[in-house]
Formats: sequence, structure tokens, C-alpha cells
Amino acid sequence: MPATHLAFAPGTSTDQFARSLVDDTALDGWRARPGVRATPLGTTITRGTTGSGVEVDFAAFGVEPGSFLDPAPGSLERPDTVVVSRRLADQGVRPGDTLTVDRLGITLTVTGTTARSSYGHVAAAYLPIATWQRIRFTAPGAPASGTSVDRLPGQYTAVALQADPGVDLAAADRDLRTRTLTVEAAYPAAPGYTGERVTMTSIQAFLYVIAPLVVGAFFAVWTVQRQPELALLRAMGASRRRLLAHTLGQAAVVVTAGALAGAALAGAVGLLVGSKVPFSLPATALAATMASVILTALAGAAVTLRRVATVDPMTMLGAGR
Repeated sequence: MPATHLAFAPGTSTDQFARSLVDDTALDGWRARPGVRATPLGTTITRGTTGSGVEVDFAAFGVEPGSFLDPAPGSLERPDTVVVSRRLADQGVRPGDTLTVDRLGITLTVTGTTARSSYGHVAAAYLPIATWQRIRFTAPGAPASGTSVDRLPGQYTAVALQADPGVDLAAADRDLRTRTLTVEAAYPAAPGYTGERVTMTSIQAFLYVIAPLVVGAFFAVWTVQRQPELALLRAMGASRRRLLAHTLGQAAVVVTAGALAGAALAGAVGLLVGSKVPFSLPATALAATMASVILTALAGAAVTLRRVATVDPMTMLGAGR
């Protein structure tokens, strides 16, 4: 979304996209602020059927035609038009089709497609803000043609902002009775975002716990199996420091090779499924994850160093007799 901030209603601290409603007064106030470009934004999840009978769920994003939120300038100039995500196009919604909103009977004409954008794992569709207001505020069962835009409340989910650096947004919030968040800070307001983040973070945390346990167990078994060789090296004059460095070096080689193989496998899987599921593997995140896994795995391997440091050369000499 090409915005820096979103101004929500002041009484909403969670689920703002579902609960927030700001009015024309707040929108006009933001537009009057120097250093700020403001446009209304409406969001709601609904369902529709194409003229050929294809049923789809879509996230209706109401935008002002020609504004900085308009994904396809010129495609939303006419009333009741819609620009659909490529994800909807993959489901059979094509330019030129009609899309009728269930329970409301509002018929939209598909005038274009845009990127594979989604909201709450639901494919996005952009339509004029006036059409969004009809979808959001028309009662189910009311005649689609009988609802005048003038009779609908002048309200929106939020006001999208492009604010210049240094603009006092807090003062504007106090004057206009809004609550402004950066776009990144508004992510938890999207449906399911917080729950999914907690799940993914828990999985990652357990992986960081499992890595040293598995690697530590592997090298513990390996060290036990190599006790005779280690004792022989000690009997031949190898220092404890050299044995420790040799063991850690071997562990580093094995762990690093495993991390590189895992990164390559992850990248290959991403290339295969990246167009079907949300997938992102930035180089910086990949490098940080690899470094973290290697360090935690080496920490697990370090637990086995006590056996290496305390190996008794007399064990091997006695075995030789």
C-alpha cells in the first residue's frame, strides 16, 4: 500500500480494519493539514458470483479513483467498476466479466487486474469508494438500485496518509479525533495476523531449541564412538586444546554444510510454491537465520567437549597391552 500512515477511529485499539469508522470531517481535516496527502480507504470482506457462475471471496478495498491508492488509474472512473487481484483472475474472474455481490445484488464490472494482492488470505479487489460504501452500509435484501449514495453515511474504514517527515501527526490526532498508525504498525489490525505471527514465532523458537539438542545428541554419540581414537591422539602427545579445536572444527563443518543444504532446499521449495502460497525469503533474513542456527547448533555440540577434554590416554595404552 503506497501510504506511510493510516488514521483510524480513536476508540479502536484492535481489529481496526473491521471496527473503525472515520467520517468526512476527519478526512477533510487531514486533507487540510500541510505536508500530508490524504485519501479515504474502505475495507471489507465479501463474496460474489460472476456472470458465468464462478463464486469467489474477495476483500473489497474502496479507494478514491485517481488517488495514490488507485492501483490502476483510469479503471475505476465509472461507478460500480472493480479492478481485481491476479489471484481472482486465476479463479476465473476476467476483465469484462460482471461480479454480483451476494445478498446485496450490487453488480460490478471488472475493468482490469492488478498484482497478486490479498488481505487476510483473501484476494483483494479495488473499487470506487462510493461503491464500497454501498457494499458496507446497504442492508442485505435492500434493492441494489434503490440505495442512493447521498443517503449512505459519509464514513470510511480509515484515512490513508502520505506524510512528509517531521509532520506532527500526534497533534493532528488530537485535533481531528483519530488514531494514526504507520502501515507496519497496522499489520496486527488485519484478520488473523497476530494469531499467525504467534504460531510462526513459536515454531521458530522451538526450532532453535531443537537444533542444539539434535546436534548435541549427534556429536555426543560421535564422541563416544571416537573415544579410542581420541585416547590414541592424547597418548601420541596431542594437547587437549588441539583436540577441542579439532572437534569444534568438525562440528562447524557439519553444521554449516547442513545449514547451507537446508537454505538451498528452502529456496528450491520457494521457487516451486511461491506463486501458490505467501512465500518470502529475503537474503538478509536467510543469512541471519543460518547464522543463528549454526551458533545454537555449535552450542549444542560444545556440550560434548567435556568428554573430549577429559579423555584418558591410558585407556588406549591399556587396550594395547
